[in-house]
Amino acid sequence: MKLNVMSFRQLFKFLVIGILALLLFACASNSKNLGEIDEATDGPPPIEGAAADAPSADGAGAVASKEDDASFVQKAPGYLIQPGDVLSISVWNEEELQREVTVRPDGGITFPLIGDLHASGKSIRDLRAEITKGLSTYIPEAAVSLNLKQVVGNKVNVLGQVKSPGEFILTSGTDVLQALSMAGGVTAFANHSKIKILRRDKKTQEQTVIPFNYKKVLKGRGLKQNILLQSGDTIVVP
Repeated sequence: MKLNVMSFRQLFKFLVIGILALLLFACASNSKNLGEIDEATDGPPPIEGAAADAPSADGAGAVASKEDDASFVQKAPGYLIQPGDVLSISVWNEEELQREVTVRPDGGITFPLIGDLHASGKSIRDLRAEITKGLSTYIPEAAVSLNLKQVVGNKVNVLGQVKSPGEFILTSGTDVLQALSMAGGVTAFANHSKIKILRRDKKTQEQTVIPFNYKKVLKGRGLKQNILLQSGDTIVVP
């Protein structure tokens, strides 16, 4: 009888030890899993809509704002100011001479102490130098800052059978081939010999059609067709 009691007590002891061991193992596993979750969440949370907002490889959805265009133009020394462009002008240590001006349809702007200036057709550097010179009578060695705030006027449109049709910034010396390249080139369905440049006369508002034969120009023939583009031109690729 004593032997049976001893055996039962030993069995109960082993059973309790086994249960405790299982509980300790389970606690250790949970702690490890929690540590892995914490490591996984240490980084910044995902941004909602990041995948939808990112531009695709073919350029879809990559529509730049006027401010983005202006940032691009700051790095393009050949850009010439056009009517409609917005300029930010300031003079160091002269708060009353901080202005944001829009280039008028006649190409001019007005600035304090100087009066009217013709801005259209000039580079940012040239206009800054002209403003600095105009202020020299009143502020010797004036430190003038001039930036393009918005690009409005100096653009061309490329439409039709091109890979990325749209509106593109026009820098000085941009020809038809270069504009087609900015639009990703023509598609396989384009009619190479029937491309047209539409140009509107700024004074009379009459529109003229200028033909462009893509095949001939690529072969080195009829290179006179590869004209320099003007602000407002539209290239149509049928």
